[in-house]
Amino acid sequence: MNNETIKKAQENMDKSIKVYQKKLASIRAGVANAALLDNVQVEYYGAPTPLTQMSSITIPEPRVLLITPYDQNSLDDIEHALLASNLGLTPANDGKVIRLVIPQLTGERREEIAKEVGKYAEEAKIAVRNVRRDAMNSLKREEKDGDITEDEQRNLEKQVQKVTDDAAKKIDQLADEKRKEITQG
Repeated sequence: MNNETIKKAQENMDKSIKVYQKKLASIRAGVANAALLDNVQVEYYGAPTPLTQMSSITIPEPRVLLITPYDQNSLDDIEHALLASNLGLTPANDGKVIRLVIPQLTGERREEIAKEVGKYAEEAKIAVRNVRRDAMNSLKREEKDGDITEDEQRNLEKQVQKVTDDAAKKIDQLADEKRKEITQG
């Protein structure tokens, strides 16, 4: 029985979930998370360089990110990049390291962030459903071309649906965990 279609669908759904996890990691939830800085680019010797490649990022306290550059001369460049990023955080530069203090979230801001989590979850589910649609179309083509029987097609379609349901469940679980983190943060 041809399982290649299901394997490919599973891989693509897993990729959609990983993209969603990256988006969730970059959402500020009132606690320090080094993933907040994943998208910060620093102009370093004329080339945009990811902050994570030119400094160590530690979390000495629950709401503080400590950025220690590998090259002390890049401290000002890092500070400028943080100010230019849309993180909404003000860096504190003491000449050796940069501290980013994550402010407490207001109730209203927590609700906005929770809605954002839901929006991203829906986008991830749409991506998963698109993968399912492509897999189902592929199975119909295989049956039409005589590569698989009608019974095999139905059986494989059930397997594709199970993989889809599992992926949607995982997305919901991740969204619930993030919402809990936001409301309790």
